[in-house]
Amino acid sequence: MNPLNSIDNYTRPEGPVVLVIMDGIGIGAGDAGDMVAKASKPHLDWLQAHALSTRLRAHGSAVGMPSEGDMGNSEVGHNAIGCGRVFDQGAKLVQEALASGELYEESTWKSLISQVKASGGALHFIGLLSDGNVHTHIDHLLAMLRKAAEEGVTKARVHTLLDGRDVPPTSALEYIGQLEAVLDELNASGVDYAIASGGGRLYITMDRYNADWSMVERGWNTHVKGEGRHFSSAGEAIETLRAETPGVIDQDLKEFVIERDGEALGPIVDGDSVILFNFRGDRAIEISRAFDEPDLHTFNRGPVPDVQFAGMMQYDGDLKIPKQYLVTPPAIDRTLGEFLATSGQRQLAVSETQKYGHVTYFFNGNRSGKFAEELEDYVEIPSDRLPFEQRPWMKAGEITDTVLDSIEGNKHDFIRINYPNGDMVGHTGNLLAVEISVESTDLVVGRLMKAIEAAKGVLIVTADHGNADEMYALDSTGVPKVDAQGKPMLKTSHTLNPVPCYIYDPAGQCGATLNPQENLGISSLAATVMTLLGFEAPEDYNPSIVKV
Repeated sequence: MNPLNSIDNYTRPEGPVVLVIMDGIGIGAGDAGDMVAKASKPHLDWLQAHALSTRLRAHGSAVGMPSEGDMGNSEVGHNAIGCGRVFDQGAKLVQEALASGELYEESTWKSLISQVKASGGALHFIGLLSDGNVHTHIDHLLAMLRKAAEEGVTKARVHTLLDGRDVPPTSALEYIGQLEAVLDELNASGVDYAIASGGGRLYITMDRYNADWSMVERGWNTHVKGEGRHFSSAGEAIETLRAETPGVIDQDLKEFVIERDGEALGPIVDGDSVILFNFRGDRAIEISRAFDEPDLHTFNRGPVPDVQFAGMMQYDGDLKIPKQYLVTPPAIDRTLGEFLATSGQRQLAVSETQKYGHVTYFFNGNRSGKFAEELEDYVEIPSDRLPFEQRPWMKAGEITDTVLDSIEGNKHDFIRINYPNGDMVGHTGNLLAVEISVESTDLVVGRLMKAIEAAKGVLIVTADHGNADEMYALDSTGVPKVDAQGKPMLKTSHTLNPVPCYIYDPAGQCGATLNPQENLGISSLAATVMTLLGFEAPEDYNPSIVKV
């Protein structure tokens, strides 16, 4: 890769260009459920009034999702921001592979099916049961179940991870009902297909970034060993667990095991095949490692069954996790980080554990590691291990301390930050905590503004998608839906709203003006960073938000 070309007659800022990604802080309708509008945020309000200010698309086709009705998310958002172009993402690639039948023609699917037909074992599906289209889509699971029955697989077990995060917070029974209807339909033909286990996505299986391997251990014990509290059905389990913990939402429900004749219905044993049907990588890597790595010692797995395991996609191409997969992930290259490293620019990426992989792995195009060890610093601030609503400020202060040290010491040319607060707290549905999370983010943005002014740098403040901006579920007319008691229904998922973009150049060195082109997306941020650093963006990059 060749270095970037410099922009002629451009005065580069003396200080660094700092990109702040306020995770989950979009532009809402300003109504009662818009915690971004409700929050006291003097610094963000000042930037909107006085800095270069625009809004960017962060969902649907702007981030490579199948339709304009698909929310953005942190994974595809950081891909788009760091890669400067839009690539078809997992949801769309899987949808197309299933629709065309290509997935079933590949060797991995054929091998999984052949194994269970030869052994008489079960084909297991583990994954998030929802239609949020962020980690999975229930339609993908249902299509594969139907195809397995068509191809002569007589026994299948589904291990259901409950969502309540990318979909309404207590909607699990709707998806269980959809799944059970298809299982009943298939069982009428003489097969034995059933739900075997389950639990909330934030309690079992779906940990990420090595934050809490005990989640994976609980999932392993539940799905593989068949250990846990027994119930006659998933519906009984969900209703019982909800009654025992009033106010609990689906993502936090404890594990359960379905029994038949007093025995666990679906432990994973020698000769079985297992498909992890999540297509998004961050929360799929650790459970994949538990199946694939013989020398994994993060928890005691006990005897590891001799099975064939495959992910819906390969979740880490550099580390080859997992070894087998059904759909080839997008091939992303020539990212912002790689171009800047090739051009000799010093870079800092910093966040806390919950989003550290987003400003590194996803930002770099699903690539582990650095492009130039001597030019790049990656800093992970360990996240607290407690519910986010109990500490909504999270690690914003510590992240900012790290960045201020860099700015004041002139250590880096480009700094990228993720503040997870608006997203991680937004998913809890606790309105007061969400409001505080936005205010906490505003507070640290104010600290950065002072440092940027002193260093004569440039600050870009934006987001990867919305969440805290729409905390009530809305009907098609924009009116909040209400529950049986007449109270507004909470929404814990991402939104379809645009996100803000503020460009603050207090020294006025760059002479930047807004690009008049409309409907730009967050993928334009990469070219924007290059422009402000004094480099011409590659021709195939989406256009910069500013002109200089």
